[in-house]
Amino acid sequence: MLDQIKGLHHVTSMAGSARTNNKFFTDTLGLRRVKKTVNFDAPDVYHLYYGDEVGTPGSVMTYFPFPHIARGRQGTGEVGSTVFSVPQGSLGYWSDRLTKSGAEGLKADEAFGEKRLHFAGPDGDGFALVEVKDDTRAQWTGNGVGTDEAIRGFHSASLRLRDEGGTAELLKFMGYEKVDKKDGVLRLGMPGGNGADFIDIETMPNISNARLGAGSVHHIAFAVENREKQLEVRKALMDTGYQVTPVIDRDYFWAIYFRTPGGVLFEIATNEPGFDRDEDTAHLGEALKLPSQHAHLRKALEEHLEPLEG
Repeated sequence: MLDQIKGLHHVTSMAGSARTNNKFFTDTLGLRRVKKTVNFDAPDVYHLYYGDEVGTPGSVMTYFPFPHIARGRQGTGEVGSTVFSVPQGSLGYWSDRLTKSGAEGLKADEAFGEKRLHFAGPDGDGFALVEVKDDTRAQWTGNGVGTDEAIRGFHSASLRLRDEGGTAELLKFMGYEKVDKKDGVLRLGMPGGNGADFIDIETMPNISNARLGAGSVHHIAFAVENREKQLEVRKALMDTGYQVTPVIDRDYFWAIYFRTPGGVLFEIATNEPGFDRDEDTAHLGEALKLPSQHAHLRKALEEHLEPLEG
């Protein structure tokens, strides 16, 4: 069993309008945009990152906004919902805030002894807020959400699978332990993690496969401290039979990717070097930052990419 993984690092999804996406995560959810860059493989498309003040691993939601992309189809083989941690007693505030913003799909319930508020993002993305007692992670309050309500980072992600077996065994190999199983949902937790510690598996044997599109999670990333730990994980996964990519430099972290038995794309990402490697912390996410191989495209991209504000 591995001991290098410390919980979630980031979750990356697809969107339609970049401006709508930016407004939702900064104005409605009160997160900070910590990086404005472009897709390495499609530089005419933004890659936007939202999180806490510095983009701490375990707090960062990222998006590829494709202006004319079709809406995704929900199903199995995907991340069904991404769940954020908020302070106890704050769900009433969030219910009012989300209602006023026009968010759809609001539904309050309880799972594993925790109060939750489900809602949909602008492209039908599945989200929830969970009240967590004594989550000591630092919050970002620069976008108008108060200290007593602000998102602390991820709580968990929910996987929709036809069969939990292979993926559950993989997660246990990655260091997760069974916490509980209720109403057909298996909860796995990371002991001593970074706060973004849980993965829930919903087994749906009779549901068709998901289709990737706007509102779909593209991949889910798990955190390791550095490149040395990442290489240890890569070797262990390959020794177990997984096909893992070489290490890829993503400017703000190094990444490896592999497909799980249930069909979800997993990434292992390093906590280093972080989002302040090319911007001062006070100005994170303000300027368009380009990977070096796309630097020569700056003028064309600045004319092509949709303005995020205004």
